Amino acid sequence: FKGGDTCEYLLSSGRFLGEKVWQPHSCMMHKYKNSEAKHCLVDKHIVFIGDSRIRQLFYSFIKLINPQVKEEGNKHGNIPFEEKSASIKVDFLWYPEVNGSMRQCIKSWTEGSVAKPHIIVVGAATWSIKIHNGSNEALTQYKINITSIAPLLEKLAKSSDVYWVLQDPVYEDMLSDSRKMITNEKIDAYNEAAVRILNSSSRNSKAKVKVFSVSKLIAQETIMKSADGLHLPESSRDTNAMILMNVYCNKIMKPIDGSCCQPEPPLTLIQKLAFCFFTLSIIGYLIINLIHRNNFRKNKSCTDLESGEEKKPAISTPNVSTLEMLLQSFCKLGLIMTYFYLCDRANLFMKENKFYTHSSFFIPIVYILVLGVFYTENTKETKVLNREQTDEWKGWMQLVILIYHISGASTFLPVYMHIRVLVAAYLFQTGYGHFSYFWIKGDFGVYRVCQVLFRLNFLVVVLCIVMDRPYQFYYFVPLVTVWFMIIYGTLAIWPQIVQKKANGNCLWHFGLLLKLICLLMCIYFLSYSQGAFEKIFSFWPLSKCFELNGNVYEWWFRWKLDRYVVFHGMLFAFIYLALQKRQMISEGKGDPLFSNRVSNVLLFISIVSFLTYSIWASSCKNKTECNELHPSVSVVQILAFILIRNIPGYVRSVYSSFFAWFGKISLELFICQYHIWLAADTKGILVLIPGYPMFNVLVSTFIFVCVAHEISQITNDLAQIVVPKDNSTLLKRLLCIAGFFSGLLLFSAMQDQSRH
Repeated sequence: FKGGDTCEYLLSSGRFLGEKVWQPHSCMMHKYKNSEAKHCLVDKHIVFIGDSRIRQLFYSFIKLINPQVKEEGNKHGNIPFEEKSASIKVDFLWYPEVNGSMRQCIKSWTEGSVAKPHIIVVGAATWSIKIHNGSNEALTQYKINITSIAPLLEKLAKSSDVYWVLQDPVYEDMLSDSRKMITNEKIDAYNEAAVRILNSSSRNSKAKVKVFSVSKLIAQETIMKSADGLHLPESSRDTNAMILMNVYCNKIMKPIDGSCCQPEPPLTLIQKLAFCFFTLSIIGYLIINLIHRNNFRKNKSCTDLESGEEKKPAISTPNVSTLEMLLQSFCKLGLIMTYFYLCDRANLFMKENKFYTHSSFFIPIVYILVLGVFYTENTKETKVLNREQTDEWKGWMQLVILIYHISGASTFLPVYMHIRVLVAAYLFQTGYGHFSYFWIKGDFGVYRVCQVLFRLNFLVVVLCIVMDRPYQFYYFVPLVTVWFMIIYGTLAIWPQIVQKKANGNCLWHFGLLLKLICLLMCIYFLSYSQGAFEKIFSFWPLSKCFELNGNVYEWWFRWKLDRYVVFHGMLFAFIYLALQKRQMISEGKGDPLFSNRVSNVLLFISIVSFLTYSIWASSCKNKTECNELHPSVSVVQILAFILIRNIPGYVRSVYSSFFAWFGKISLELFICQYHIWLAADTKGILVLIPGYPMFNVLVSTFIFVCVAHEISQITNDLAQIVVPKDNSTLLKRLLCIAGFFSGLLLFSAMQDQSRH
């Protein structure tokens, strides 16, 4: 660990991912849009001073503000640029040599009350080499001139950002005869002189001229694509301009995917309180543990000298064991949350941008599928979508989604569309599972609701507190939570229709279908009435849960994207359970689900439907248009998969224990990836071991999976304590939870007020 100055890394080191994507060492670079660049540089004055190479950088920089700018005008003269809408002024000053003229220009900003530029970018050397034919005397004079300019730059650096751009290497084979004297050896000598003088000048000063040396590394990889051997290709210039923008703007704009040059965020009041709570839990657990160990030593089994009988230690009371389990759970959770914070909030571990290649996505997919096949076992029951099968389904889907996220495959539209089906399949299982439970059990009690809500939301609530993120940020949990409440509300309101009641009178089936039709109409209305949807979720305190960046649009978009699939899951469960009750399907071990003829026809239709959807998704050209169709057609591939997986008796009778293991912790895996596997809130990749990408992924994945498994155990343990079966005790706990959330809302309001 070399320290947290990511600006130093951004300006001096990095590597190419592929041909055009630059990856700074240890941090992530944000790609600024025109609107963001204008917002950051509003009322700013930027000056570029130097030769034709600096002029190139000037043009690339102003194109980030206004892409319509054309490179025209006097090449060997000053070039002004002004963006009046944001009061941004950018000037290029033609000073191709480090000499008295350049010194006088810089000195004019240090004297009197002259307005100083906010950013100054300086660099020159190739003209000195060319004019003086690469003589040693020219290098000596260059050193003298920089020595005289350095104190002036240091003085400006106290109030402005000053960058000295080192000279890029040249491609000597392509240089014209008039430039043959500009060699890489000469350029290295000039760069070395500039760095030594500027560093010695700032040694005793707090202000520092920043040396822009990363351009050299970029040029080493791309200069062979130069048109004349001297000037960089456009893509390299654009990368340099983007680096400059990141250096200056990241601390102002604070983009999530721009970790370079961002200071560590200060702890909020809620985070400090959480830290105190976990610290007290750890201390409390250690004290109780020491007391128990001490009592154990005192009461240790020993032989009574008088009677010769063995004495047994006293058994601890249940209350103490419950308290110990509670403190132990919070103790482990506190340590885990510390790791979360260090990974994604403290500037301790490195972060890198994602870079998609087909091999980085498809090779791991093939690998895990082969692994899954190796762990094939017989199921305990052979029903459609039995527990082992649904766990397996969740498991392989979650692993595919994780690979999709870490490989950055969202940029490849066919993969994106298939992943959207996997997310829809999770929601389909939500509709299927909860409907089946309420329909068969008829249990609409508060205990069941509280258990489900606690298991779904516990980790996310803790992360919202520790990581200072809104609830809607972890969008999938709000989604499944709201859909669970919709399913519960649909079936629990009068008249409550369950399987036992419907078996007595078939008319109740029509009553339930009527409820489902009403639900479908409500979904349809809300999906095409954004205003009504936003009004519902804009009421306080709902708005605190579902707002992101000050509005609920993101929540509406996420809900709308898979609006019908939960209904499809409920309808499928109803039809399947009705067929099962009337013994119209065969679920014996090895038996096909229907008669051979019907099974073969359905299997053929399912395979064709599955492949047809994949062909359509792979031919998608426009993400917006495909997202519009997705809610209506995603169920085709989901139902096709269910039938392919369940119609053949043998296939239904086996499952992959490897995938099922991951399926049991799929929710924890999905949430934990945000901060301890990916980085910068999923925008980048966490780097625990720099320089070894494969080894880093192995280590971070191992820790990530272990942590997710441990959190799953902690959630289950706490669910038994926090949500008891006794109604009177449960009511008291609910009042305590209501008080906790009231306090959380109060502290959150105080935080918002202090921020404003």
